[in-house]
Amino acid sequence: MNKYYQILGKIVEKGKHQTNKKGSISYLLNEQLLLTPSDLLDIFESHGIARKKLKEELQLFMRGERQVEKYREAGINWWDYCGSVLVNSYPTYFERLPPLIAKINREKRNSKNYMLFLGETGAESNQAPCLSLVQFQIENGELVLSAYQRSSDANLGLPADIYHLYLMARQIELPLKSITLFLGNVHIYDNNLDRTRLLLDGEEHVKFNLNV
Repeated sequence: MNKYYQILGKIVEKGKHQTNKKGSISYLLNEQLLLTPSDLLDIFESHGIARKKLKEELQLFMRGERQVEKYREAGINWWDYCGSVLVNSYPTYFERLPPLIAKINREKRNSKNYMLFLGETGAESNQAPCLSLVQFQIENGELVLSAYQRSSDANLGLPADIYHLYLMARQIELPLKSITLFLGNVHIYDNNLDRTRLLLDGEEHVKFNLNV
């Protein structure tokens, strides 16, 4: 069982229960997910991920595109609930990523922590980023990427974020050593629990509800 499925199984088996304005969830606090290149390959080979759409989504984010219509034109419909414009959401922060990547590739300093901060507090937002921090470090000529997520929908958000982080790492001109996610709150909505069990039992083409 790949490491992504392992954390799904842990939530199903050991998750605590909570109700918020989006619904009822089973959740775990302060989980860590350490992924090597072979772990990533294992996840991508065994779990269906909308790679083309996620790649196009990240490219739109990095261009600072806030018009939801542009995402819809690329076949990305999961932002429709936000309205016509993404306010203080991912594009606001990811448009800072291209110059940061260029700086890392130019400097490649082992002693420096290169940081991308997301989701400033106190600002108006119609969908605050769940991904709060991405840190790029270089160790012995290899890239070590770390990310903190304040909140992670384990069924829909987490695999997408894993793939986005992998796409970011590929833009750094260094071999990847690992990607580590620190998950402040990782959860499964109750209306997706039975489908998660089907997925873990080997069922293919399982579809999950988007809870917003």
